[in-house]
Amino acid sequence: MIKKLLYIVMLATLVSACTEKIDVKLDSTYTRVVVDGNIESDTGIYRVTLTTSADYFANESVPKIVNAIVTITDGDSIFILHESQKGVSGIYETDRNFAGKTGSTYTLHVELPEEIAGHTTVEASSFLPTVTRLDSIGTVFHPEWGPKGIWTVKLYAQEPGDEVNYYLFNLYRNGILMTDTITKKVVSDDKFYNGSYMNGVDVIYINNENNWETLHPGDTVMLQMSGITKEYYNFIDQVKQSGFNIPFFTGPPANVEGNISNGGIGFFSAYSSSFAKTVVK
Repeated sequence: MIKKLLYIVMLATLVSACTEKIDVKLDSTYTRVVVDGNIESDTGIYRVTLTTSADYFANESVPKIVNAIVTITDGDSIFILHESQKGVSGIYETDRNFAGKTGSTYTLHVELPEEIAGHTTVEASSFLPTVTRLDSIGTVFHPEWGPKGIWTVKLYAQEPGDEVNYYLFNLYRNGILMTDTITKKVVSDDKFYNGSYMNGVDVIYINNENNWETLHPGDTVMLQMSGITKEYYNFIDQVKQSGFNIPFFTGPPANVEGNISNGGIGFFSAYSSSFAKTVVK
């Protein structure tokens, strides 16, 4: 009986210890410029979004940086970006006929409307690499993978093999972007395929459990394969990895390294793309 009582007391102590309320206090930090933008080699309108950082538990929208002067240059020409809603949006757009050139380096320059963290400007530069041409893609359903199966998107293309290449993959279903957040995007290097023909390499995995994100017969699927820089590859990889840490049981993740100057956060990228479509059977 005494042993049983001791076990009960020990169990109660453990349960109370596990359910004890922990008051976590996070310090505020200084405000920084946050940049999210890209350009591509295809003709179109490209956007640069400017905001400022905010405290983690702030109960309001992230502040937008409006009325900034934003330009992009390739060293020869200067392209002026215009705020989509003047003084409101914090989203700055190129003209609709803008197209980057592969092999060129593009520099984003932002003149802030007021000083932030002791700076009135931020800059970022990105090289625009080439990308191999996609021959085709395919979709395969694997019912034995997971509770309700997994779809895979397969890639067919010749890897150039001239140097180390880095790739970004985006998936569209019936014209709608499925990889619509940075954590859903897929990045890869050519470590295992350098110079080889990529004959049905799985590049996208889709969980069939969620009806809103799975594939259905008759769906048109388009894969976008983009040639990106090593720096942008590392940035996306770091952002995705930082989401898997459990703060109470692991060390804090290192700061994600972007390419924004003067203490800014985020990334300005430039890349070229190749596309291929298929219809799900």
